[in-house]
Amino acid sequence: MLAKAYSYGLLGIDAYPVGIEIDVASGLPAISLIGLPDAAIKESKDRIKPAIKNSNFLWPPERITISLAPCDIKKEGAGFDLPVALGILAASGQLNSQRLEEYVIIGELSLQGEVRAAKGVLPIAIAMKKSKRKKIILPIENAKEAAIMNDIDIYPVGTLSQAVDFLCYPDSIKPLKINIAELLNNLSGYQEDFSDIKGQVIPKRAIEVAVAGGHNLLIIGPPGSGKTMLAKRIPTIMPDLSLRELQEVTKIHSVAGNLPLNQGILKMRPFRAVHHTISQAALAGGGSNPQPGEISLAHQGVLFLDELPEFHRDCLETLRQPLEEGHIRISRAKNSLLLPCSFMLVAAMNPCPCGGLGKAGARCRCHPNQVYKYRSKISGPLLDRIDIHIEVLALNYQTLSSNQLSEGSCQIKERVEKARQIQRERFQSLNIYCNAQMNHRQTRRFCTIDKEASKLLKMAIDEFKFSCRAYDKILKVSRTISDIADKKDILREHVAEAIQYRSLDRDFF
Repeated sequence: MLAKAYSYGLLGIDAYPVGIEIDVASGLPAISLIGLPDAAIKESKDRIKPAIKNSNFLWPPERITISLAPCDIKKEGAGFDLPVALGILAASGQLNSQRLEEYVIIGELSLQGEVRAAKGVLPIAIAMKKSKRKKIILPIENAKEAAIMNDIDIYPVGTLSQAVDFLCYPDSIKPLKINIAELLNNLSGYQEDFSDIKGQVIPKRAIEVAVAGGHNLLIIGPPGSGKTMLAKRIPTIMPDLSLRELQEVTKIHSVAGNLPLNQGILKMRPFRAVHHTISQAALAGGGSNPQPGEISLAHQGVLFLDELPEFHRDCLETLRQPLEEGHIRISRAKNSLLLPCSFMLVAAMNPCPCGGLGKAGARCRCHPNQVYKYRSKISGPLLDRIDIHIEVLALNYQTLSSNQLSEGSCQIKERVEKARQIQRERFQSLNIYCNAQMNHRQTRRFCTIDKEASKLLKMAIDEFKFSCRAYDKILKVSRTISDIADKKDILREHVAEAIQYRSLDRDFF
């Protein structure tokens, strides 16, 4: 007897429909699984058989053939366990096969018959909006994640027996509906706050400018000066994610399996701190079936690279194209996928290999050639793509022991959101939302400066030999500083502050 079930597979961060055909015919007991399954799917027969038996159903002592279509795409993951098990029950006459075809089914099975969480449920729910099947049976842990999409009916199950009972008695489980606003309110917020940081007025100002305009940031300072502490608090002053951005971020983390169970959606902007030993594939994404890398997991959030000069050169150069375009294309022999990676790059480094250069009371042990070689590990083209370079100095005892509270993240965030609102209104007819995303033509249009500011900028370029890209970056940062000050025109003092945020250009490049 033949039965059909329907599920979805994942290709990159998108889902595609998979038709599952199960044929139970007379012959020697055996299972044949076809359709380019990976190792996890091939092992499913060893999970499904005991799951069916331990759920008090009969395992057909016949020849079972399972086909996964389309047959030219490799299938990955254990999410096909539940639809295959239900298909076997339907093909052996223990379940109504026609009713089975009304649903999309996904879930991994334990040997006891429990339904475990699966990856990529949100991309599947998004893909279902375009299909004729609007009902999905899935694990309880993934229910809130799929329920974000209001146009489909969600039926969560905890065991194989419960799934069979539901297919026999559809009224036994009601479709799950959630209130997204209420769900977001129940999720916890950030634990860090800028009020924890004492002193560092200039670095905090630079971070405010960077976030307000969406600019990339490089923090330079000796060990223990607070570079990482500052970086970790950057998401706390970034504007809240819109519903579209929430879905984008949750979709990527769902595919990667990083979404907390029973949470359903990510409320906070991602902060991905990457170790300098990371490989190029782990950073950019890859694999035979390409998976999102760290730059995609940082989408709409912060990618933090500590000890920037220690990263492999090929990894750093991989960042150049994503920083400009906001996406990365992963090409393989059979397909080519476009993964989103619109992130704010925040990097940190010591001023020299020993970290003592410029530190009060410390003596640098590095030869000037060593310092030059250390900083030269960061290529000029990559450095040009970092809009703001800011130096962080070690704090003295008086500042560290002070009980005076610093300005908190809420106050800084208010100014950032006002500046972003100005930018949204400015770019409402364009496909950008912040100053850092302006191209050269848009920079010339929106970043006009008067004669005094132009004269100052000319002196800086002649003195420090800024590149053409650095010239554009200074104008964009000046525009952001002007927006924070709620000024229509870019003034001389705005340009002067922006020039101060190119410290590495002034020193070496």
